[in-house]
Parts: sequence; structure tokens; C-alpha cells
Amino acid sequence: MSEQNKVSGVVLAGGLARRMGQQDKGLILFKNRPLVSYALQAMTPLVADLYISANRNQEQYRQLGFPVITDNSDCFDGPLAGILAAMQIVHHPVLLIMPCDSPLLTTEHVQRLLAALADDVDIAVAFDGERLHPVFAALKTHLRADLQTYLQAGERKLQAWFKKHQVVEVDFSDRPAVFANINTPEQLVELETANNIKLSGTN
Repeated sequence: MSEQNKVSGVVLAGGLARRMGQQDKGLILFKNRPLVSYALQAMTPLVADLYISANRNQEQYRQLGFPVITDNSDCFDGPLAGILAAMQIVHHPVLLIMPCDSPLLTTEHVQRLLAALADDVDIAVAFDGERLHPVFAALKTHLRADLQTYLQAGERKLQAWFKKHQVVEVDFSDRPAVFANINTPEQLVELETANNIKLSGTN
């Protein structure tokens, strides 16, 4: 079995985007393409199946050519709810997750996460040298029951759940700029016009 056939992927686009005026961030155009399309492009070469986690505008997301899943509740419970929804439908032992609002990440970055997910590791999560980026990770899907219990207990904190398991921090200190994400209209304009960003070694 190839590595691709062991991996599923989900792009997390299910938030309310309050700082973006509650616009659906994944569908906002960045360089004339929906933001979510950059994560889809980065993950497609590495996964056997790929989903979009979205709690609004599902039909618009479906038009991008990928199946759309929603949280098990309508409470917008955060990224863990989207991760659980994906874990409950995929059939592969590894789930890759990416956010919909970080358009500088590439297939090469995602591959680095997969390479770090050893047999004795439950979760490989990106670390830029200063802080974790927990919505950029590779997880073992056998964690689904534990995650469901965690959410049913009313917990929502992503990093707190990670700490319950065997985690490896994947070093991206050589290219921290790739984690630039878009949360406000001002950040959208700033990133679009930042033509001099140097991303050493990226695709």
C-alpha cells in the first residue's frame, strides 16, 4: 500500500470568522482564487481522499470538487469538532489537517508532517521556532473515540487535547513565514501585496 493510500485529509473551513466580519474565509478570494483552494492544492498529492469541513455555504464549497462535511452540532465548536467529523468518516489510519486561511503552505510542508509521524507518535504538529500551529498537523485516526469523549465533556481546546497524547513538534523554524494566515480584511490586503516575502526552499 502506498503512503497516499494510508492518508486522508481535511481542510478546516468551519469557523465563524468574526474578525473577517463573519465572511466565509475559505471562499474569500486571494490572488483571484478562493483561499481554501490553496490548502486543497497542497494536500491533494499526498492523500487518498480529501474533505472540506464547512458549516456554511456548503454548496459553494462542493463546487470546488471535494466532498463537504459539517460538525455534528450547529454550535461552531471549533477545529476539534471538524477534526472529529472527519475522523468519523475516513477509513485511513492518518488524517492530515490544514486551515483554509494559510495560502503560503505547500505540499512540501505537508509532507514534512507526514514524515514525522512515526509509529510511536499520535500527532505531528507544526512548530515555527516560537509557537505551535495546531491546525496544521497529522493525526492518527485511532484517536477518534478519545476526541469524541473530550468534546462531549465540554472541552474545546485543541492544544490541551494534543497534550493528552504522544506529540512530536515538527520544526519549521527555517520558514516561519509560511504560516501567515488571514483573519482580517487588512491582513488579506497585506499578504496579497507582500510580493517580497522570501520563502526559502518552498515550492
